Amino acid sequence: MHIPPTVALLLTLAFVIFLFRRDIRERPNVTGALWLPLIWMLIICTRQASEWLNIFGFRLGAISLEEGSPLDACIYSALIGAGMYVLYKRRIQFSEIIRNNQWLTIFFVYCFLAIFWSDFPFVSFKRWIKVLGHPVMVLVLFTEPDPVEALIRLMKRCAYIIVPVSILFIKYYPDLGRGFDLWSGGATNTGITANKNALGCDCLILGFFFFWYWVQIRRTERSRARRKELFLVVGLLIAISWLLVTAHSSTSSISLLLAVMTVVLLGIRFVNKRLIGTYVLITAFAIIIAQSLFGIFDYALAFLHKDPTLTDRTALWEELLRIKINPILGAGFESFWLGKRREALWAKHWWQPNQAHNGFLETYLNLGLIGLLILIALLVATYRKGHIDLLRNFQFGRFRLGFLAAVIAYNWTEAAFKNISPIWFVFYLISLDYPMPEHDPVVGQFSQTVDPEEDLELAYFHKKI
Repeated sequence: MHIPPTVALLLTLAFVIFLFRRDIRERPNVTGALWLPLIWMLIICTRQASEWLNIFGFRLGAISLEEGSPLDACIYSALIGAGMYVLYKRRIQFSEIIRNNQWLTIFFVYCFLAIFWSDFPFVSFKRWIKVLGHPVMVLVLFTEPDPVEALIRLMKRCAYIIVPVSILFIKYYPDLGRGFDLWSGGATNTGITANKNALGCDCLILGFFFFWYWVQIRRTERSRARRKELFLVVGLLIAISWLLVTAHSSTSSISLLLAVMTVVLLGIRFVNKRLIGTYVLITAFAIIIAQSLFGIFDYALAFLHKDPTLTDRTALWEELLRIKINPILGAGFESFWLGKRREALWAKHWWQPNQAHNGFLETYLNLGLIGLLILIALLVATYRKGHIDLLRNFQFGRFRLGFLAAVIAYNWTEAAFKNISPIWFVFYLISLDYPMPEHDPVVGQFSQTVDPEEDLELAYFHKKI
């Protein structure tokens, strides 16, 4: 049955309002400051404010790759400023941040220093300030009264908008939710985002979170609230799966599968949680041997119907490695794709690349070998935090390690260790540690909702992150 677009729009708005009303009526143990990371995440997971205004015919200021949009700059600055004010009022201890996140601090400081050898230091500095918003928003989340519940509410509220609106745009507003592939010319589905890869990235983040959340709900005591929450989560997972399939994003699909497998394998009883590092090394060694002997990557690409060049990515990687930069220091923070280098690459490639399509290569180009080694150390440090959590806070340990696996896989064909990438934001969620209030370690702790007639009890998971 075909529904007129206007009716579909009204139904979608009513559904979104219902979901938020349901969320608020549960009186979650979060403050109004949670709206800051929510707005931040919605912007980086969908489109910039200037892009939305351009779609509807409003142009406020010129937009360029170097300078960006003045409107977007004001919005990001306002959010970061508000976040810093919240952290100031909460008396956050910066010494604790440095002590618990040494490699993250080193990486951030090195990125700041890399501004000074950039050919575009002012542009580089503005981009560094924008990236500063990631840890600020994560710290706002982690200093909530119940950080785990705040994380759950953040992801759920984000999904309440991204998922239904993406479906609405794809099915009823194709001028907003669909586009055309630069390579094949075929139609692609973009949903609420600007391109299919961005939609796939959103599905990766939300899909993995809701799978992890579903695993938690299944462990709680049977109740009416549990049943309703399961219906909601399963419904969102089905919708996210549909969006991921329609997006045709192989990178996001493989990364999501790897993250889910990590969570499942870590939940198997006979898997020794203390030997995870050994398992990882054995798996990596086996993959290297299999690739050298049998070329398993070629078989995997054929199975996924991908060409051996990964849509010309491998050719681009070779070309980028031939470009002369300082191999030790790189071109400067977020500076490689600016100026003459970009112009020369765009003159050779009609599709005008603006990233290396490999997060590790992108880091090398901008920050050199020093930056790449610091990034690898940061990934190892994040793994160690996840491994420690497996022994003291198992559920979030699984979340950390599962998403870490997805981050590494995703950055093999996309560059997400940069700027305002949603993957980069969620990476801060799993890599940043801050002392948080202790909560009851019982997974299924319940609270009563406002409406006594409904007699709902929803499980809140108050485990220390």
